[in-house]
Amino acid sequence: MPRLHPFLQVDVFTAQPYYGNALAVVLDAAEVSDADMQRFAMWTNLAETTFILPPTPEAAAEGADYQVRIFTTAYEMPFAGHPTLGSCHAWLERGGVPRDADCIVQQCKVGLVRIRRAGTRLAFAAPALQRQDIASDLQPSLLVALGLQPHQVLASQRLVNGPSHFGLLLDSADSVLELAPDFSALKAVLAQSGCSGVGVAAVAAAGPQTGLIRRSNREARAFGGNTMAEHSEAEDEPSVEVRMFVSDLAVAEDPITGSFNASLAQWLIAEGHAPTRYVAAQGTCIGRAGRVYIEQDASGQVWVGGDSVTCIAGVASL
Repeated sequence: MPRLHPFLQVDVFTAQPYYGNALAVVLDAAEVSDADMQRFAMWTNLAETTFILPPTPEAAAEGADYQVRIFTTAYEMPFAGHPTLGSCHAWLERGGVPRDADCIVQQCKVGLVRIRRAGTRLAFAAPALQRQDIASDLQPSLLVALGLQPHQVLASQRLVNGPSHFGLLLDSADSVLELAPDFSALKAVLAQSGCSGVGVAAVAAAGPQTGLIRRSNREARAFGGNTMAEHSEAEDEPSVEVRMFVSDLAVAEDPITGSFNASLAQWLIAEGHAPTRYVAAQGTCIGRAGRVYIEQDASGQVWVGGDSVTCIAGVASL
């Protein structure tokens, strides 16, 4: 017999509703079967749907406040960034009380993930990253599928932090924003490699109001007034432009990708390509104004933060 469960649809990596990345969240989901979780996630037709449960006894003993299970329309994921922040937002909004007021601990398939909060903004500790060079036999076909010339690529890596992504650092924001991939060819490369997506990024030169910032804000404003990109606060100005192309979603470009921004930041900071604190813009070309706040602390831990806002609240019958 189906039960009614609290349900929220949350917009993540934005404080302006409908400019971020949507997430469906089902709370009080301990009695929902795996099959029903996957069926509901397929039905929502969002990039991810999450289900919040009590932590397992073992995880609770290690400090977990709740457990989250993360589903795409086709399969369960071990970890994903915007579902982590959106699920934590939903859990707190619906009365969740963490053991530590400043640091929430989430259990998921990849393990325990710490989430800190400063005001209403949440940030998760980036999981451990494994990275390696992209196989030499794959890179040429990857560049052809993306429509890139070799001289436009400054560095590249395969990045794994649960999901597996290709990461390409390009020579300019224009190179990122002007990409028009051959999605059929790209899907074939991703299938051959076992990666779920390819992310591209460019880092602006240091200094206020760089070309990247002006371009990103202009593109975002073209889709509507009063977006996050119009805020003038210096801390919200992006210095990194990001796009993510995926093979398994209803749309080929992911609006804002927390897991990729996490692995990207770890890679770029470690190799000196980016500062230890920056803001990334993502979704510019598809009418979004996502902002991802990156910071590496004194211990070397990279934190990936963003705002979240609830757009729909109700119940789900499962």
